[in-house]
Amino acid sequence: MNPFVLTVTCTTRRGIVAAISTYLADKHCNIVDSAQFDDLETGRFFMRIGFRSEDGLPLEAIEAGFQAVAQPFAMDYRFHDSGAPMKVVLMVSRFGHCLNDILYRWKIGALPIEIVAVVSNHFDYQKVVVNHDIPFHHIPVTKANKPEAEARILALIEQSGADLVVLARYMQVLSDAMCARMSGRIINIHHSFLPSFKGANPYKQAYGRGVKLIGATAHYVTAELDEGPIIEQDVARITHAQSAADYVSIGRDVEAQVLSRAIHAHIHHRVFLNGNRTVVFPASPGGYASERMG
Repeated sequence: MNPFVLTVTCTTRRGIVAAISTYLADKHCNIVDSAQFDDLETGRFFMRIGFRSEDGLPLEAIEAGFQAVAQPFAMDYRFHDSGAPMKVVLMVSRFGHCLNDILYRWKIGALPIEIVAVVSNHFDYQKVVVNHDIPFHHIPVTKANKPEAEARILALIEQSGADLVVLARYMQVLSDAMCARMSGRIINIHHSFLPSFKGANPYKQAYGRGVKLIGATAHYVTAELDEGPIIEQDVARITHAQSAADYVSIGRDVEAQVLSRAIHAHIHHRVFLNGNRTVVFPASPGGYASERMG
């Protein structure tokens, strides 16, 4: 029996949890994992429930009557089948650390996704991608052809049925139109030196200032460059003994880990948009397990 997930967002009020749990119980479903959060500032309620059908009912049959429960609370809800991997498009330029990390985690089952395509504006990682039996698409981007290039990318996303796009160090700024169309469905990764060290060689700039913490931020992409709702962050401590090259190497390692954790949270439906912020629930029991991890 594959575990199912129900995600709910609505205005907070008494009786929401009782209504949901009663409905699932009446459908002979057993709740195996539950997390909820009331934002007292905005009055919004967020909930993620993992459950199993004890009768082996398909998800469609479980969902069929839920609208009657949701309507009085004006719930924004979705039912998800955890046994169906999310389709993902990866985009990369010339830094391959995040791409290679994702491919490894995907290969061992630590990231249970279906990578339907890899898009790049360069050919650097074509062989790596093709060797994994994943379609590689070279779509060069210039100032002159940017609208056409983005149209090709959007067409590819639509044709592949991808639910998520991951910018694995894709060094092109997406247009406002593409950000709006893909709202909540594009994840980006960058160093956490912003806004102090902008432009070229941020790690070198940080070294020059004697920075003692190197970090990375994964966030949803919006029209405001590098300022979308944050999903995951982490840091690594640096001492005076590290060189500028060490800063880069350590920073890339943090970036790869943070991006993979953000993807893991998204594909397991643990991330809820809350204005300019996010609510990120912890992983379900067994959420990190993989048969091929040793």
